[in-house]
Amino acid sequence: MDDKNKTSWKETLRVNRRAVLLWCREYPALFISAGLFSLTNALSPYVAIYFSAQIINELAGMKRKDLLIHYAVTLLLAEAAALLVNSLLGRWKNALFAPLHYYNEKRISDKLLSMDFCVADDNATYEKMDSIFQTENWGGWGMGKIYYQFQKFLEEFFKTLGGLSLSLSLFLLPVADDGLAFLNHPVCILLMLLLLIGVILISPYLETVGSRFWTESDEDIKLSNRLYFYVLALSGQQKKALDIRIYRQDRMNLYFFDRMMRISIDKLSGYAKGKMGCAFALSAVVSRVFMGIVYLFVCLKAWGGAYGIGSVTQYISAITAMAGGIGGMLKILGEAGLNVVFLKEFFEFLDIPNRMYQGSLTVEKRSDKNYEIEFCNVSFRYPGTESYALKDVSLKFKVGRRLAVVGQNGSGKTTFIKLLCRLYDPVEGQILLNGIDIRKYNYREYLNIFSVVFQDFKLLSLPLGQNIAVRGMYEMEKAKECLEKAGIWERVRSMKKGPDTFLYKDMDEEGVQISGGEEQKIAIARALYQDAPILILDEPTAALDPVAEYEIYTRLDEIVEDRTAIYISHRLASCRFCDEIVVFHEGRMVQKGSHEKLVSCEKGKYRELWEAQAQYYAGS
Repeated sequence: MDDKNKTSWKETLRVNRRAVLLWCREYPALFISAGLFSLTNALSPYVAIYFSAQIINELAGMKRKDLLIHYAVTLLLAEAAALLVNSLLGRWKNALFAPLHYYNEKRISDKLLSMDFCVADDNATYEKMDSIFQTENWGGWGMGKIYYQFQKFLEEFFKTLGGLSLSLSLFLLPVADDGLAFLNHPVCILLMLLLLIGVILISPYLETVGSRFWTESDEDIKLSNRLYFYVLALSGQQKKALDIRIYRQDRMNLYFFDRMMRISIDKLSGYAKGKMGCAFALSAVVSRVFMGIVYLFVCLKAWGGAYGIGSVTQYISAITAMAGGIGGMLKILGEAGLNVVFLKEFFEFLDIPNRMYQGSLTVEKRSDKNYEIEFCNVSFRYPGTESYALKDVSLKFKVGRRLAVVGQNGSGKTTFIKLLCRLYDPVEGQILLNGIDIRKYNYREYLNIFSVVFQDFKLLSLPLGQNIAVRGMYEMEKAKECLEKAGIWERVRSMKKGPDTFLYKDMDEEGVQISGGEEQKIAIARALYQDAPILILDEPTAALDPVAEYEIYTRLDEIVEDRTAIYISHRLASCRFCDEIVVFHEGRMVQKGSHEKLVSCEKGKYRELWEAQAQYYAGS
């Protein structure tokens, strides 16, 4: 067996206890309903077992009519009450259980969104998160298994108690037949109990041994599952449908998926034909041996006159149920030990610490939007790398001005914006807001001074107005004003429900499909709605046609108003609308100035980039 699946019972108890407490703290009603349902579901069958035995005993004995009627009526009423209570509790439990998978997804999403961006942006974090999802998907292991184990363990525990209460008299009632008197001897009773307990313990142990082979196949099955969902995701993405159909990418993906599935199936088949299959088979054999011993002992005592024929059914049913309960508890404990490796992976994700200092200073709310930001000898390299993405950058933003940030891919433009928005902290130097290191400010308050349109922005399948306000309620007039400035109000007004129209058709069949350019304008309107003093636009016109792009830039002053605006752009023609241009190359700021000044510098990087693009805007 793989050493990773071997965990001490102390560690198993600690990890599972944490998991149960986490569920109970976040969703207490879910576990209360499971506990009550387990109690009624486990004990209700014993009502029928007990009264049925009494009825049979009476029929085989004195046949008292009044007592038979009493037993029959009591049985019917008790079963009806148990069925009603169990049904109501079952419906309550199932209603709370239905979104269990989404509860766990929410917990992971909440953790991801609460992380420092530099931690969340790390590939190792995404790999761990993906591993957790894949484990849940293919085998239900991890936090999802905890609820199932909690409910089943309680049910088996109550079942054991019920069976024990109905079978205790089996060992106490003496036989009258001298030939079977040895059954009354304490040593005989003790040996029988030890034999029954031994057989009860062996069966679930063997089943746990067999189940362990499933966990050994985790990595192979997880990879197959990942490929399967990747193929499904590709086939369901409208924007990728053309590539998939033209190049038949589905065949390539299915080829690799088929290969991985064969590896997984062959491995599991090998286990099933070998040790895993033997373990499960032996477990079933041991269970049948147990049943034979129970029948023999109970029938011998009945033959010896210890009790009536009806009690035979009571004791056999009760002991069988009790053994099943004990075996079920042991099986669940075995699964809990196997599940620890997956729970530990989940808790490792939850326990990933935030490294960034959150700050405590309040960001002054200024009506004049007079915020000055300065980079002082700022350098940065990404975690795990030796080369600098930015090196020794010094720059002061002039309040209310338009700054363009240009450069080739990999020159450091995006890193510059990530540092400005404090998604990362510099490894050297300082970034100052009104003369104070930004790390000293309250992190959330500092973020609120920025409105950003990232190049890979995301709009949700919700009403357009809610997308703009990023909340359930929004101000209609303010939304209209922002949409007008972004140049898309006429399109929104033509929609059936105006700003209340759903984007896309995921949530509403009357939702509208919009073009990439329209999406970009809505994203700009969203940034304007936040009314932050500093506006950052990363390739704000990349999806717009030349006419729409020119319209945006000619109305730049109206759009930005008195905000400080920063543009990242590959289209240098747009830089002419800005007050100042900063040129990055290989992580360094190599030039700064107006368009006219930079384009006149023949050996400058900006001039080089300008001439490379001149054919696209000749004569402009």
